[in-house]
Amino acid sequence: MKTALIILDGWGIGNADGNNAIEVAQTPYVDSLNAQTPHATLRTDGEHVGLPDGQMGNSEVGHMNIGAGRVVYQDLLRIDRAVAGGSMAEEPVLQEALRVASEPGKRLHFMGLVSRGGVHSQQAHLHALVDAAEAAGVPDCVIHAFTDGRDTAPQMGTAYLADLEAHLEGKQAQIASVHGRYYAMDRDKRWERVAQSYRALVGEVEERHASAVEGVQAHYDQDITDEFVVPFQIEGVDGHIRPGDVVLCFNFRTDRCREITQALTQESFPDHNMAPMALHYVTMTNYDERFNGVHVLYDKPNLVNTLGETVSAQGRTQL
Repeated sequence: MKTALIILDGWGIGNADGNNAIEVAQTPYVDSLNAQTPHATLRTDGEHVGLPDGQMGNSEVGHMNIGAGRVVYQDLLRIDRAVAGGSMAEEPVLQEALRVASEPGKRLHFMGLVSRGGVHSQQAHLHALVDAAEAAGVPDCVIHAFTDGRDTAPQMGTAYLADLEAHLEGKQAQIASVHGRYYAMDRDKRWERVAQSYRALVGEVEERHASAVEGVQAHYDQDITDEFVVPFQIEGVDGHIRPGDVVLCFNFRTDRCREITQALTQESFPDHNMAPMALHYVTMTNYDERFNGVHVLYDKPNLVNTLGETVSAQGRTQL
């Protein structure tokens, strides 16, 4: 007997309250399946898929759990636990990065999505990294903040940035630049978008604002939401990336900081005036096995006895 595993991304069972597009839509075939065949439901959130309680799932998380045939503890939960238990600050990769950043003439850059969405990053992780840098006595530490608006409401950026600014009070770290994720987190090889973030990271954009919150609010005033904030720098902050600096990209999801990492560390894009630099570059997780010279804070565990392996072990073929 042939069996097909079919996944409908974005399809789910929600409230029948008139605001559920799937409930309102005409779906005769799916309705017939529900009426005539055995069926069950699966939870796709929180601890059911290896995420913190109350955290929504996403396609990557769902596919991983299905493919593994069991609950797989996700990067978000692993890192949350490391932050809560204090072990993140003790990670050898982070300790080495902080040591290098403490050398004369070096600068430490934290770069990533400042958001509580929990899909690509978690703001608490950034706060913990800032605290680790402060405890290590790193003298020059800056943050390049990417704004969300896709996994969160479209104008939450000012609130998240205000929280970050409050956390930075009395510390060495300061925000150096702000970028909408449309530019900094492209994944479709739209290198002209990536280049706008690259230029802000290396201090080559003209737009500047007195603070991160003021700059994002200025975009709201022009009906530009978080996702599309044009990369800008903060007035009076000397925070551009230079050869020899330490950069840590704190997004844990691998896909959307891959291109900016590639441009900063791996490959020249002369058509867009982007060239890699000699950096001590760290990523929260392993963005690409092919990247050379990139240090990984939390590599993925090796999963064995997955669904595909189990089918193969039974002598069955699969496509």
